[in-house]
Amino acid sequence: MPPHSDIVKVAIEWPGANAQLIEIDQKKPLSSIIREVSRQLLDRIQSHGIDARLEALKELAKLSADPTFATEFINMEGIGTLARLVESGTHESHYGLVQTDKPCCRMLAFTLTAFLELMDHGIVSWDLISLSFIKQIAGYVNQPMVDVSILQRSLAILESMVLNSHSLYHRVAQDITVGQLIGHLQVSNQEIQTYAIALINALFLKAPEDRRQAHCICLFPSQEMASTLAQKHLRSIILNHVIRGNRPIKAEMAHQLYVLQVLTFNLLEERMMTKMDPSDQAQRDIIFELRRIAFDGENDPSGTEKRKAMYTKDYKMLGFTNHVNPAMDFTQTPPGMLALDNMLYLAKLHQDTYIRIVLENSSREDKHECPFGRCAIELTRMLCEILQVGELPNEGCNDYHPMFFTHDRAWEEFFCVCIQLLNKTWKEMRATAEDFNKVMQVVREQITRALAMKPSSLDHLKGKLRGLSYSEILRLRQSERMSQDDFQSPPIIELRERIQPEILELIKQQRLNRLCEGSCFRKLGNRRRQEKFWFCRLSLNHKVLHYGDLDESPQGEVPLELLTDKIPVSDIKSVVTGKDCPHMKEKSALKQNKEVLELAFSVLYDPDENLNFVAPNKYEYCVWTDGLCALLGREMGSDLTRSDLDTLISMEMKLRLLDLENIAIPEAPPPVPKEPSTYNFTYNYG
Repeated sequence: MPPHSDIVKVAIEWPGANAQLIEIDQKKPLSSIIREVSRQLLDRIQSHGIDARLEALKELAKLSADPTFATEFINMEGIGTLARLVESGTHESHYGLVQTDKPCCRMLAFTLTAFLELMDHGIVSWDLISLSFIKQIAGYVNQPMVDVSILQRSLAILESMVLNSHSLYHRVAQDITVGQLIGHLQVSNQEIQTYAIALINALFLKAPEDRRQAHCICLFPSQEMASTLAQKHLRSIILNHVIRGNRPIKAEMAHQLYVLQVLTFNLLEERMMTKMDPSDQAQRDIIFELRRIAFDGENDPSGTEKRKAMYTKDYKMLGFTNHVNPAMDFTQTPPGMLALDNMLYLAKLHQDTYIRIVLENSSREDKHECPFGRCAIELTRMLCEILQVGELPNEGCNDYHPMFFTHDRAWEEFFCVCIQLLNKTWKEMRATAEDFNKVMQVVREQITRALAMKPSSLDHLKGKLRGLSYSEILRLRQSERMSQDDFQSPPIIELRERIQPEILELIKQQRLNRLCEGSCFRKLGNRRRQEKFWFCRLSLNHKVLHYGDLDESPQGEVPLELLTDKIPVSDIKSVVTGKDCPHMKEKSALKQNKEVLELAFSVLYDPDENLNFVAPNKYEYCVWTDGLCALLGREMGSDLTRSDLDTLISMEMKLRLLDLENIAIPEAPPPVPKEPSTYNFTYNYG
């Protein structure tokens, strides 16, 4: 009897066995086929043949990223099987975890990869992980000379444990200390350094509030914290081996440094939100100390009693708003007691600067004196806003500042630099009390512009700020205003309206060209960005979207022949963004923060299918959503399009009006002259 047309034979080769022809019934449900594959893999990874187990684990590591396969494999107690393989130390032998080419080392690496991929789907709880498994993984991290692939996956597993389970945090924290992780920051492999800092961040983030400052991972200790040798050592290691290393900082490392910076600055939140208690004598003594350093000097034991009647005058000279009881100035949060901490640090560690600022302003005319106390309080509030003290890190943000890793008290030193800038700007503006808010706006602009230049040290920051004087800020504002503002006369408005369609067409072509070049996207739910990627690009005739998975992030364009999947543009129904995306409605997406939500978009196509994206950054998000809308004949409405439109129209307008420079353009066209009474002035050549 001839074989049924729905049954095909496929040749399958397994290590240690002859090739076999396997019959596959194409009518059989996909779920049952996946179940069979899962069962076969489960049997093979428990076989006695090393080659067969190695090949099975390698295949499992790849398949585990697929959620459908993962569900079937987990239902067969697959995760428990992998965990027992790790717990039993089956893969280990003498020095077997040191050399990558050893089969036992490769098997363990594939086992850990598969385990991590399966757990990342969120199908089972991390709380089910046994204590022996944790100790085994921690052992790989603490073991010297362990293979890089095993170390990398072990660090990633520990990070996921800490982030996903409160109980596991305590277990991991018992076996892994920051001191043990410091060694992994001194290696030449930036990927290992990145995973080590990521684990430090996870331990820091999940530590109970009362233990964070004792976690020994603070780089910039607050006023009350002792700057321990361990803290200095960690900051020094990160600065010298990571930030100032011989390799450029990759995006994931930059993100982890940013997270560490944010979490460390968040240690200031408690002081920032603590109001001063005017009845607390210890707190009031700090204000007395500020007054003493400014006006009494070091050797004046009788001065305190003699000058009690003059305290009110001194507090006014110090620039407090409440001259009678300056403690009331610190009852608003933010910045609360953090402002007083900063002032005391300046007075004690930079005493000459402090005394100079206070005395210099106390000798000025009343209307031009810069109120030190009020300025210090408002400046502290401003710095907290600029550096987002108290806010959680943003997903995908890489905005770390190298200079904050160069000093053990970088926050306080940053304040000291900025308070001197404020005093200098006040003088340059010849400001009075009525100009206080204007001065603070200029100072904010000076600081944010300087930070945007990424100074490598506090001394470099001072240099950047010297170049941003008040007159330079005015010049920059004027220049930017001239480049952004268009004339508002009717002829110019009409010219702008005529130019806009051709500029929009130019932007549209640029977006489509970028889609043809294609972009690499990170797989959703995979926090280890280096591991799983996929690529999508538009065909040159703008008719087909091609996409496919990649093992690693590409260095350039990916040829169409490597992208095995495709969607005809004619099948696309719509493009949705943010909360309307199917992958943002799933339960696992609820864990995503606002930044991920703002980078998500989906292509909906027949028959009720969708292709889900999370752009690597805002620029790629705008390019792709604009390009897809252009393909569908819809309006490109991104922020990038509006910005590009304004820029290009402004440039085109300036080019067309170049010949009219310094010529006043009238608000209305000149009137048309009356018709002549006769046309006898014409000459007939006939």
